[in-house]
Amino acid sequence: MRVYQGLILVILLLLCAFFAITSDVFLTWANVLNIFTATSTIGLLAIGAAFVIGAGGLDLSVGSLMAFSAITGVMVAPESSTTSVPLILFVCLATGLFAGAINGSLIGGMKLPAFIVTLGMLSIARGLALIFSNGRPVYGLPEGLVFLGQGRIGGVPIPVMVFLATGFVAHILLGRTRFGRHSLAIGDNEQASCNAGIQIFRYKVTLYALSGLLAAMAVILSMSRVNAADPSSGMMYELTAITAAIIGGTSLSGGRASVAGAMIGALIMGVLQNGMTLMNVPAYYQQVAVGIVLIAAVTFGKCRGVHASKN
Repeated sequence: MRVYQGLILVILLLLCAFFAITSDVFLTWANVLNIFTATSTIGLLAIGAAFVIGAGGLDLSVGSLMAFSAITGVMVAPESSTTSVPLILFVCLATGLFAGAINGSLIGGMKLPAFIVTLGMLSIARGLALIFSNGRPVYGLPEGLVFLGQGRIGGVPIPVMVFLATGFVAHILLGRTRFGRHSLAIGDNEQASCNAGIQIFRYKVTLYALSGLLAAMAVILSMSRVNAADPSSGMMYELTAITAAIIGGTSLSGGRASVAGAMIGALIMGVLQNGMTLMNVPAYYQQVAVGIVLIAAVTFGKCRGVHASKN
């Protein structure tokens, strides 16, 4: 895994070198901070994807949970209230956590396919977000909330700090705790894990709840940065997050995942999109590039797995 992470880090550096040659703006400090800030949203989702996919699951609902959590949070908060910011944060995080726990309960308790459950939640959450907001964005968020997305501490944007801090904690959780080891064991062989006494249901509820919580954290940073809660936010973000996790070494078949790799994968996606934007590449061509990167990452991961099994 460390060799692979070194490889994708080299790929990231090569991408940076390429875009630095093609654009004089790319390596400026302002643009570097812009890349990290923009990547923080996908990065949080990619961390959640690494946990879920590593445990043999799949969460397609995180993009819609972002919109649902944001709209739910801002709709319940009273205007011009000193308690509005803590209330928005609490409701937003609780919504993502609860919706993710529902996914995990259905998948772990009723043994329903993760693809179907999370695809259904994708539709439900997006629809509820549109219903609650009448299909319109909610503008004018409280100043305290906007500070979370636009503020800086020591010159570093708060979203970047949240992204890096969350990644550090998640890295320890996945790689250094029993929860992380058991999660990957479930992804490697669920039946053997059950026979070993691991409580599969509890772990799946926790993992999907964690994914929903990270989706809520992501949208808090996103909506506070643009000063609006949009029911269409997070559209297709789940695919970008899955791509970042797979680029980072997470196996689609489960049993192998890396938080650090997912973060590097998210940065690769961020650098790719930022660089193409600076090169004036149209947005629809960028979508094609993301799809190509996803297929290439899965293909490379498959070949790497086959090579490892032969050895």
